[in-house]
Amino acid sequence: MHKNQHIILFFLFFIFLGWSGSAQEKSRYPKNEFRGVWIATVVNIDWPKSKVDNTEKQKADYIEILETYKKLNFNAVIVQIRSVGDAIYPTKLAPWSRYLTGKEGQEPKPYYDVLAWMIEQAHMRGFEFHAWMNPYRATFDLKKDSLYSNHDVIKHPEWMIEYGGKLYYDPALPEVQEHLTTIVEEVVENYDIDAIHFDDYFYPYTIPGKQFNDTASYKKYGSGLSLSDWRRANVSNFVQTISTTIKSCKPWVQFGISPFGVWRNKSKDPKGSDTQSTSNYDDLYADPILWMDQKWIDYIIPQLYWSMNNPRANYSKLVKWWSENSNNTAIYIGHSPYKIRADSDKSWNLATEIPNQVDYARSFKNVTGSAYFSAKLLINKNQDVVRLLAENQYKYPALPLAVPNLKKVVVDVPTVSEFVKDSINYSFKVKYPLNTKVRYVVVYGAESEGKIDINDPSQIIDKLTVHEIDGSIYFVLSEKTMKKYKACAITFIDYYANESTPTIIDLKKGFKVNVAEITDENRK
Repeated sequence: MHKNQHIILFFLFFIFLGWSGSAQEKSRYPKNEFRGVWIATVVNIDWPKSKVDNTEKQKADYIEILETYKKLNFNAVIVQIRSVGDAIYPTKLAPWSRYLTGKEGQEPKPYYDVLAWMIEQAHMRGFEFHAWMNPYRATFDLKKDSLYSNHDVIKHPEWMIEYGGKLYYDPALPEVQEHLTTIVEEVVENYDIDAIHFDDYFYPYTIPGKQFNDTASYKKYGSGLSLSDWRRANVSNFVQTISTTIKSCKPWVQFGISPFGVWRNKSKDPKGSDTQSTSNYDDLYADPILWMDQKWIDYIIPQLYWSMNNPRANYSKLVKWWSENSNNTAIYIGHSPYKIRADSDKSWNLATEIPNQVDYARSFKNVTGSAYFSAKLLINKNQDVVRLLAENQYKYPALPLAVPNLKKVVVDVPTVSEFVKDSINYSFKVKYPLNTKVRYVVVYGAESEGKIDINDPSQIIDKLTVHEIDGSIYFVLSEKTMKKYKACAITFIDYYANESTPTIIDLKKGFKVNVAEITDENRK
């Protein structure tokens, strides 16, 4: 990035916001940062590219997405596994998605467990896998004849409310909440995911002249609350239930939500943001501030899909507002590459808009990452923006931080029992620890043992998924990758995303340690 762009950012910071105690100087190249991308499956936005693609092409296209974003040093994928009462995984609770196989209820041919395969491929490349669900949207149109026999619209029409040409689950019904909770629970139990993710679709966005007709449910369950408070309570009760369900199954699995970017407007509430916009609280009946206060979610990604110059919903003001009003959770920022050169706001014609947004968000101490909607917009498109990000903001890899509620000390330190090198590979054998469930091994490299610094992201060589074999972890790095280093360090990343202290290895010669000689310092 050119120097004058940083000067402009600095100037704008003071002009629009003034000095804020929450804004602090952070590293230009943070070692710890969430870098995620949404991969939308509904109406084949990102993947599969077409609902008639065969299995081989589906797999190749997904791998292309992963490889593109790994090259850009991203570290998380948010994959839409349920969009309209369907699924891209085998389940008796919903039909196979038409966007996957071309016909709802039809399984992939040749058959494969799509979700298990996608998770495995993501982990192989060092990505967290966040399973994204749209809980309340049941259909994308009103063509019931195209629905499979086990779709909830067919099985339980009494659960549905028609609105704006779509069908929605009624959020007020206890049987709906129970059913949707079972769906989440099944995925958490059966798949090695890192998170369950909901987006901004709670009660549907308001359509002028249309009414979301939940009158019967309100009459039955309203309990004297106003309609607005009752709807918010329905959503909040569901969020709380999902949180409890996830943590009772697998406490390391995160629960994250990416709400619409405005909580409330200041015109409605003095605690709200200086915006004139649709809002979560008043229009979608969602209260992200409450969810954070109650520790029901682990992270939040407000969708700040506006430019830094937008007069009605200003990105800069909203980053500051969310930074000051988030608590108990990790906070990342949602960006909108879909608007690049495709929006009436001419700020989006500038290749520097998103890079500048990332730089600005990084100036806030508690903002620790970004996510992008959606995947296809930075694959063979908008390459000027990709180049700026690759050369500046995402020049080096980064590791996601453990979210606040999952932070803990990793007591185990890698014990290397064997290191062998030849003209092709460097091979490592590490003892699997006693007290830590390990997700990844991270390898750092430097020109000498004394110059190893695991806080320097430029030293990250790779992040490797762990497979335990007979009490050991084996991994291999190519001689071509490793030959420029004289020393390396190895750390563990646990399932909660916490990192251990490092073990440093002199790479000048190989060694093998007799297992009996290894002192087990971690045994209690």
